[in-house]
Amino acid sequence: MVAPAVPELSEDVLHESIDARTESLAALRELGPPDLVHLVKQAVRNPGKQAGVYHHVTGVDASSSASLAAYINTLTYRDHDPNTTTRIVEGVYCCYNAFSRLDMRVHVSIPGTVESYCVDERGEKRKASDDLWLETYLCSVLRAYSYADDGSGDSIRKIVGVRRFNPVTNTETEHRFLNAAEQLFFRGWQLGSDSIVQVPTNVSNHLTTGLLKYLETTGRYTSGINLFEKLRTQSVEVASLLAKVMFMGHEEVSGVKVLYQSLQQTPMDYVMLDTQADFLLKKALKAETPELKEERLKMALGCADRSTIAAPSEFGTWARLAQVYVAMEDWENALTILNSCPMFTYQDKDSPLMPEPRDVHLPTLPETRLDEIDSEPESRYSEQVDPSLLSLRAASYRGTFKKAYSILTEMTSKIGWDQLLKIRSNVFVMEDEYRTEKQEATQAAQPKRSPSMDGLRGTPDPTTNGDEGSDNEDEKASEPAATTLAPNGEGGGVEKPSSTVDPDEVKADNENGTNADDHLSKLNTKRLCERWLDSLFMVLYEDLRVYTIWRTQMAQYRAQQIQYKKSAEEWEILGSLAERLQHFDEAAEAYRACLSLRFSPKALAGVLRVFEKTKSTRETVAAVIRLVTWQYRWYSEFSPELLHTIRTLIEDEGAVKVRSIIQATSLPQHVLDLTHHYAALCATFRSSGTDG
Repeated sequence: MVAPAVPELSEDVLHESIDARTESLAALRELGPPDLVHLVKQAVRNPGKQAGVYHHVTGVDASSSASLAAYINTLTYRDHDPNTTTRIVEGVYCCYNAFSRLDMRVHVSIPGTVESYCVDERGEKRKASDDLWLETYLCSVLRAYSYADDGSGDSIRKIVGVRRFNPVTNTETEHRFLNAAEQLFFRGWQLGSDSIVQVPTNVSNHLTTGLLKYLETTGRYTSGINLFEKLRTQSVEVASLLAKVMFMGHEEVSGVKVLYQSLQQTPMDYVMLDTQADFLLKKALKAETPELKEERLKMALGCADRSTIAAPSEFGTWARLAQVYVAMEDWENALTILNSCPMFTYQDKDSPLMPEPRDVHLPTLPETRLDEIDSEPESRYSEQVDPSLLSLRAASYRGTFKKAYSILTEMTSKIGWDQLLKIRSNVFVMEDEYRTEKQEATQAAQPKRSPSMDGLRGTPDPTTNGDEGSDNEDEKASEPAATTLAPNGEGGGVEKPSSTVDPDEVKADNENGTNADDHLSKLNTKRLCERWLDSLFMVLYEDLRVYTIWRTQMAQYRAQQIQYKKSAEEWEILGSLAERLQHFDEAAEAYRACLSLRFSPKALAGVLRVFEKTKSTRETVAAVIRLVTWQYRWYSEFSPELLHTIRTLIEDEGAVKVRSIIQATSLPQHVLDLTHHYAALCATFRSSGTDG
């Protein structure tokens, strides 16, 4: 298999990229950035003239200094072109060890010696030991999965010039990976965790995320079960991971038994409870009868509720509880629970902080040439985009906010925007009603409360309020005028949400002596809406408004038999918007319109998701071939999502049929070979279906 091309970023000052990496070590918080490979090139005819070039890489075997030195040697072999004017005389490979917070470095002089050492956060040299190399190797594999592209090209575009390799290519390297994971498993919390996990634990961290991602990608569930069975003897909390892998491998009865037995020992383990709730929720959504669905949802509700008690500061437990309420169609409780979710600032992955390169050389291999993807880079930068599409804030959501937004959009897709606003006003204190109540309380100038006065007045009736009738009349009067979005996405406009009261204002009123309990009788049963959730409603309104305008215009143009024109970039954004709002057919329509104008990996990945759902085998294969080629063109020979797609196809259809479909396409053989490489990986791992 031919290796991807080598990108080169040239330095202004020799070794400035290594110096920049050293300076950034103290600021690293997660798994660390991709590995840095720095090369010193010397002019063949002028040995005194040297220049520094570098690129980044993931997935290279970092188990020893020899394996990293071997990578640099492969680069020197590629440089043996008789027409070349430079040659590599020196190379440094930098690989971050997130366990010990050290940068492992291998310095190779060509010809000459290999020196390995590590650099700490203060920039001081230390000696590299075998234990440090074990940690570095494990971090390297986890980074390869963490920084891998999902097929959409987003990760590839984020950091320029990264070569991505598959860190585990056979059962032998798998054994080494899982062995390292076993040895360092109970130190995994030191690596940090996903952005939706507040506190890393032994079972919620980057190591466990990477392990589960690997097992899901390759289908090597038996290896995972064996690993977690061994680890469970040391700590019962590992049962949650064991059960997850069993569920992945369709050993559901065993998984349920494992969770049941383990929860007898630790009844308030929130990860186990959440795993149970997730399993029951999925089972409920696939239930054959409404009664069975209701029964399973009640069980899921019990587990999810207990998990929030066990871990009240974790976002995931509250989000799961909200999802259960959404499935139960208990919209008020779903909104209330969503409002209770603890939100965290998104912590992005560690990215390399490099000085501006003097020059960027991004070569492409002949093997990745394909006419339809060749035009993509040139055309995408010259396209006109409507400013309203560029200003959609939901597209930039990450972490907890992205997850919360998806729950909100799921509710909207099921009950419609209009109904969601009504439920919102039932659950939360709205700004106008708060001000009305406060004004009435001020005007009344009630005397100070006493037991005798309380006896005369009695308990205020929470259902009566002097302004309630007029509020309802205003709502009814405005309903015909406001054109709202129906659940199916049709409608002429979207009603703008009114504001909820600012919690800070209520707090200030209380501090100033205005006691809400005294006069806000109607509002005592309502909650204050968190500012972040209020913001999410406004962002959702913007999304719905743009979406509705698009669909309305499309319908009008079609009625008049006029072509509806947008640039490829605009179609891509509209596809992403529709997918966010869970209108998947409309998303596929927009993505196809984008692809009809130019190639877009993001649009093709969106269409691929539709093909996978509809089990369109030939279309799926055609999309995968193009995405694999595009990935390979930009130096990535490994995408876990694309490998998973091919593995799933082989499981469903058989390896012979999938290989035949790949071969039957009219694309050049060198392009097909890139996808055959993914299919060969499945055969190496003896995935289901590879024997026929």
